[in-house]
This record gives sequence, structure tokens and C-alpha cells, in this order.
Amino acid sequence: MSAFEIIDVTPENIADYGVCGYKDIKKHAELRNKIQWFTDYYPKGLRIKAVISEEGGYQGMIEYIPGNYAHRPVEADGYMFIHCLYVGLKKEYKGKGFGQALIEGCIDEAKNDGMKGVTVVTRKGSFMANDAIFKKMGFEVVDQAKPDFHLMVKKFDVKTEDPKFKEDMQANLENFGSGLTILRSPQCPYTEKNVKAMMATAQDDFHLEVQLIDLSDVEAAQNSPCPFGTFAIIYDRKIISHHPISNTRFVNILEKLLK
Repeated sequence: MSAFEIIDVTPENIADYGVCGYKDIKKHAELRNKIQWFTDYYPKGLRIKAVISEEGGYQGMIEYIPGNYAHRPVEADGYMFIHCLYVGLKKEYKGKGFGQALIEGCIDEAKNDGMKGVTVVTRKGSFMANDAIFKKMGFEVVDQAKPDFHLMVKKFDVKTEDPKFKEDMQANLENFGSGLTILRSPQCPYTEKNVKAMMATAQDDFHLEVQLIDLSDVEAAQNSPCPFGTFAIIYDRKIISHHPISNTRFVNILEKLLK
């Protein structure tokens, strides 16, 4: 395995390393929004650790937070909750053990903090890690949500109550009226540029009015009707995208939906 180190990203140094490929604080509103959000939640226990390869530089990160502040519709008080995990910005750095090292660091911190364990939402699709790496490290699936989301946990005491998805996700869809609604949060920086493009497309090409809702705090994210928590596209009270998508993908969805 290539030589690497895991560094603690803090409000003081996050601009030096960037997030999710966004590195220019002057150019990228995505990064500015993420930095502000990170700064707000850092005192509540939000942590980001980045893996830096000796040869390839920044090659991945993990983001986690105490479960009562999780930006997902889960009940996970007392657990450490992993928001994001990705490794290998370059293909040659995938499968090198970076992801496992990041998860191990999170587990160690949760133990040191006297928490119940570590939990995470996974899925087979885009924008989330799948079950495989977590199963290797002793996590198990304890809950599921449509269409393909799993809630996994590694408990430090098998007698501890399992975390679970919020039971009212489907009911929360009824809070949205007819037409098109986009939910987003600064937790995920990919939503800034793409959402602007999608809103313009919906209005200019499909003549649809769009309601944009920024999930700016824990309560809003935990009451999301989508297991992804920090993003969703809703049309007539039905979720048509469970994760951030490109404008091209958005066009394809609308063309099929409105034909």
C-alpha cells in the first residue's frame, strides 16, 4: 500500500485541502457553503478526516457526527454517524486500504467518546458507499428504506438498541404540494451548481415552477422524506431522484415523466 497519512480537517485548515474536489474558495460557492456548515457543526462533534497519499495527494475523506445531529432521517442518538466516505479520486488509489483506515479511525473515536457504536446509511447507487466495506469491518444491516437504502451499524454492546430510519418519511411527502420541489443541504457540495442548472431547465424548457427548499439544520434534514437526507427531487409528492444528479439526467427524468 502506498504511504499515506490521515489528517484532521478543521475549520482552520479546510480551505487548504478543499472538499470533494472543490479547492478554490473564491471560485466555488459549493466550498464556501460547506466551510460555513462545517464551522457551524464542528463544535457539535462534526469531524472530517482526509487521507493524503505521499504520491497522489488528497485521495479521500470520511465525515461523521454524533447521531443526534445526523443529517439523515434516522434515530441514532448515542451512535457516531458516518455521513460520507469516499476514497480513490484516482483509480490507482482505489483498493489500497484507505477506506478501511478511515472507518477504523471513526470507530476508535466513537469508542473513546463512550458511544454505543457507529452507524451509516448505505446503498448500491451513486453518492453513497455500499454495504461491502462495512460488512468487512463488522457492520450489519439493521433497517431498510425504499428503494434501496440500508442502515448499518457496528455496536460495541450487542444488547444496545439498534438505530433505525424515521418511520414518518412517507408521511412527510404529504407536506409537499403538487409540482416540482428540490431539497438540498450545504452538507453535500455537489448540489450547488447542478441545482441551479436544473432549476433553469425546469423553468425554461419545461415551463415548471420550482420550489427550492434549503435543509439548513438538523431538524429539517431529519424530517426529509428521502433516506438520503440532504437531497431529493419531488414531483407531485413522489420522489423522482433520491440523490444529486446531473442536469442531463434531470432532463431525461422529466421527459419520461411528462410525456
